[in-house]
Amino acid sequence: MTRVIVTGASGVLGSAVYAAFKSAGHTVLGLAHSRPTDELKQLDLTDVDATERVFSEFKPEWIIHCAAERRPDAAEKDPEGARKLNVSVPENLAKLNKALKSKLVYISTDYVFDGTSPPYTPSSATNPLNFYGQTKRDGELAVLGVSGSQSIVLRVPILYGPAPKNTDSAVNILLDVVSDQSGKQYKMDHYATRYPTNVVDIADFLVRLSSLPSSRVIPPILHYSAGEPFTKYEMCLVFARILGLPHAHIIADAEPPNYDTPRPRDCQLYTHETEDLMEGYGGLGWTPFEEWWAEYLTKKQ
Repeated sequence: MTRVIVTGASGVLGSAVYAAFKSAGHTVLGLAHSRPTDELKQLDLTDVDATERVFSEFKPEWIIHCAAERRPDAAEKDPEGARKLNVSVPENLAKLNKALKSKLVYISTDYVFDGTSPPYTPSSATNPLNFYGQTKRDGELAVLGVSGSQSIVLRVPILYGPAPKNTDSAVNILLDVVSDQSGKQYKMDHYATRYPTNVVDIADFLVRLSSLPSSRVIPPILHYSAGEPFTKYEMCLVFARILGLPHAHIIADAEPPNYDTPRPRDCQLYTHETEDLMEGYGGLGWTPFEEWWAEYLTKKQ
């Protein structure tokens, strides 16, 4: 069995990754900063000495680094904090990872691309449109720049899945919009194409990735994404259908959004290299959007 550290283990992705490695029988240490629990250890990853102490004591074979400032608007408001969390922390983990001779997976984003010429391969030129995307791109460069560190960048798109609060995910929160039958109207983005991807699928993929035989060479940059395109408006229609609710209060807005923080139009991630890598080990293994939500929401009711 493998010794694994999962950072950001209280987040939507991190909690799914932590649970998947545990249920597969691995020895897992889950780290959280703002939401520690009895099971998760509190650690401020920006505290270099404390981080080194915890990692050196545990001696992980794999580090799955999910902790990040993932909200584009919040990153713009606190650029120094976002840069520290999204660039300095992963660079430090890559150095630790080198010393511990472990493997590091740095979770990155499709927002490292500008969304003008999809699909994007792992070797496509990056050109982030907003500060959040810049920090994640700089985090990638920092991690891959530590020579002798076995680091893997895993880019993923917009995420959804089991979450303590719907506000924890930019997809889950659309359930609240659909469920609000108070008469309030919502303008909903029908311009940008997204590829919503389930955190449970990513977690399962990471467990399989960690158990590949050494004869399978893992490339430095991997893409993981579900294959179905949706605008946020189209996601709302799916939720309305599953919940059996009217959706006349949600108005499709096909104009380019006038966000303070610019967002790319279509960052489809090309996943063929990942599929080839995982051939015979479960492939990509993603769940269709409506199928997952129909089952999940039926169970919750």
